[in-house]
Amino acid sequence: MAKVLVTGGAGFIGSHLVDKLISEGYEVKILDLLKKPVHLKGKPTYIPKEAEFIFGDVRDKTTLEFALEGVDYVYHLAAYQDYLPDFSTFFHTNAVSTALIYEIILEKKLPVKKVIVASSQMAAGEGTYTCEEHGTFQPQIRPISQLEKGDWEHHCPTCGAVATNLPNPESFVNPPNPYGMSKYSQEQMAITLGRRYNIPSVAMRYSIVQGPRQSFYNAYSGACRIFCLNLYFDRQPTAYEDGGAIRDYVNIEDVIEANYLVLKDDRANYEVFNVGGGKPYTVLEFGKIVADVFGKDILPKVSGEFRFGDTRHQISDITKLQSLGWSPKHTPEKSVADYLGYLNQQTDIDDILDFAEKQMKKLNVVRSVKK
Repeated sequence: MAKVLVTGGAGFIGSHLVDKLISEGYEVKILDLLKKPVHLKGKPTYIPKEAEFIFGDVRDKTTLEFALEGVDYVYHLAAYQDYLPDFSTFFHTNAVSTALIYEIILEKKLPVKKVIVASSQMAAGEGTYTCEEHGTFQPQIRPISQLEKGDWEHHCPTCGAVATNLPNPESFVNPPNPYGMSKYSQEQMAITLGRRYNIPSVAMRYSIVQGPRQSFYNAYSGACRIFCLNLYFDRQPTAYEDGGAIRDYVNIEDVIEANYLVLKDDRANYEVFNVGGGKPYTVLEFGKIVADVFGKDILPKVSGEFRFGDTRHQISDITKLQSLGWSPKHTPEKSVADYLGYLNQQTDIDDILDFAEKQMKKLNVVRSVKK
């Protein structure tokens, strides 16, 4: 029976992947630090007894050596993501740990058959835009002076017209923050070292993944968690900027199927794949979906606040992964309904929304338009 190591296997995506692998007959090891605030209350009860659990840090070489012993495949999902300005932590956790995996495989001559790393659409950043008159261009992060005026859109650098965002292929990279930079570094290490040393490797560039087991306590987690918790406590969520930012949301079940596909399909080797929902939504449109699923007349408020460093629009082109036979099957409505079901099963949910908002304002991440 093949054995798989899943780093970050107690987390949102990792735990669902562990369930899938066990159901398919694999032996599974989990390596997880159970780091707060994501795991504020310790080891989750949903971790299956069939999985071997190792408490430890992917940055520690001795721990990682122990975890890699006897495994055939590696899913490296452990990651650090936050709005905090501790830039080095992003690289130590996300990039250096990836380098350590390949270092150990070579030093110990481990017979690992494939390594799959979790990346993010943040590697693409603002992506590509087009102007009807002057064609495509790749904008940089919007300056604070522009955002403080309430000017949210990207403009053509030639004529100043509002530009249209295009879906990002895997070939485009322009990370706007330390998290995105660390994830792109991780991709580069996996594909380059994998190819150089004949270790089949794949990088999965996730869009906004949604569904049950998303941590209640992680301020970084996306709209599903934030909006659902607000409505759960009968509060009105905030839509940053004008609520018109566009994202593509992908259901956790579709993400797990994509991860399993690239494990089995050698056509995926040494490739980077976007894993997205295939359909764009504005934040306000997503807020309406949440309200409808909850059956509550509570729509997001547009307060003029913004998070400095956010991308305006992000849509992933999933054509490449679809060429392997994968397509997203589940809607945002299902993601929200599943998350609501998960919330209703909990007995100890705390209203930590004020705390998360205050933390981001204290760190000057959330700011307001100047009047």
